[in-house]
Amino acid sequence: MAGMSTLGNHLHRRTLFRAGALGAGAAIIPAGAARAAGLISRRLELPYGVQTGDVTTREAVLWARSSGRGRLVAEISSGRHRERILGPWATPDTDYTAKIALDRMTPGRGYDVRLSFEDERGRRGESQVASFATASERRDATSFVWTGDSCGQGWGINPDLGGLVGYRRMLDTRPDFFLHSGDTIYADGPIAETVTEPGGAVWRNVVAEGVGKVAESLDEYRGRHRYTRLDANFRDLAADVPIIAQWDDHETHNNWYPGQVLVDDRYTEKRVDVLALRARRAWQEYQPIADPRAHRRGDGFAPSRIYRKVERGRHLDVFCLDMRTFKDPNTSGLEPGGTHILGAEQTDWLIREVRRSRATWKVIANDLPLGLVVPDGPVNQESLSNRDPGAPLGKELEIAGVLSAFKKAGVRNVVWMTADVHYCAAHHYDPSRAAFTDFDPFWEFVAGPIAAGTFGPNELDATFGPRVVFSKTAATANESPRTGNQFFGHAAVGDDGRMTVTLRDLSGAVLFSKELDPE
Repeated sequence: MAGMSTLGNHLHRRTLFRAGALGAGAAIIPAGAARAAGLISRRLELPYGVQTGDVTTREAVLWARSSGRGRLVAEISSGRHRERILGPWATPDTDYTAKIALDRMTPGRGYDVRLSFEDERGRRGESQVASFATASERRDATSFVWTGDSCGQGWGINPDLGGLVGYRRMLDTRPDFFLHSGDTIYADGPIAETVTEPGGAVWRNVVAEGVGKVAESLDEYRGRHRYTRLDANFRDLAADVPIIAQWDDHETHNNWYPGQVLVDDRYTEKRVDVLALRARRAWQEYQPIADPRAHRRGDGFAPSRIYRKVERGRHLDVFCLDMRTFKDPNTSGLEPGGTHILGAEQTDWLIREVRRSRATWKVIANDLPLGLVVPDGPVNQESLSNRDPGAPLGKELEIAGVLSAFKKAGVRNVVWMTADVHYCAAHHYDPSRAAFTDFDPFWEFVAGPIAAGTFGPNELDATFGPRVVFSKTAATANESPRTGNQFFGHAAVGDDGRMTVTLRDLSGAVLFSKELDPE
């Protein structure tokens, strides 16, 4: 990595970075002294691997889960130099997860982090290494992968097929980061030992405690996140590729919205607000996403919200939306006065931060698609599209305001990326085809599932003038991952700013490619 060799020139005058332990204070001590302080012990283990996430030009989050009470320790190396950071204690209050937020790091530098836990006697347990590189402030090339929908519709970790091999295929592309576009778990979908596929084949799942019923308690939600991390493919990806995580509906319950009362007989607790509070806590414990208090003000990450901007260098800013927390109830979507899918505060934030961005590309990670109709029953709509091809109504009005504001501000090079609908597609939006015309043309790319049932295609709503340029869908609804119709996207930005977007299947084969020249 550029600049790595200069690290030692400044080591005696300053630390490599500032560290903030998420939940407790952190201390930086010399690595050699720390190793001499205690004997190596395997008492505490790392059964679910290690992760990094939200890596920007100068920030990163480290994550691990201990097998018992212990203090997270990070030994960070870059080039010839080392630092050791004592992080927070992992306790039952956080399901033995712990994080460390790093700040003031050097842009464009590679880091290796050996993570472990120490017990009360200072004895170190099992250690594992996570690697990442901060984004460069130069016009360097970069790449990332994205997808969503993991372990859904009862299709879990199948050892006969090598587990969740989609994560391995993404790792094979050697991306700089992984954008998980939501449905990181399926808390509302039990995982049985076997599933009989339509053709008669038997799908065999790894099972674990708590996955045999819908998640309702905090520990059951936590168990769903632990389940994914039983898979070696996922653990290897998480250790080598920083994650930018979003959440959608299945982290809690299918198609949920605030204030909803379930009519699902599988649930004892019917109040979605109660379930979502537990689900949100478990999601934030298990994702390498920082507690907002650990970050400086002004970076678009504030208390009680998970929408945020992740700076990935001169060529790329990623804007992660939360299209669930502030959503109004699912209706027909025909309200002339408008309803919310982002909420007023998030809408204002998105417009403001995208306008301020100086990156070549502004990637907006929308966990619900813009133009696809996603029904919630015979009348109501789950997404913002309402099946009406005319002027914007309901939740469409909020997105219309965003698109119009981008045009008015002269924002260029906006690309939307999503998952959710369990197939892959490339959509081009153009005002010449639209009922609403106050916006500039743009692309939306859809990729997923990575480990769930495959569906599609969904109907397109013509309000914003979308056109299907490419799609790959299931032959039958809820198609098994065994068929290989699992999808992820890959985006590569060259040092000249040109972006190449590809859609790929479970083997890693490229199904579609589009080159986008920056304006």
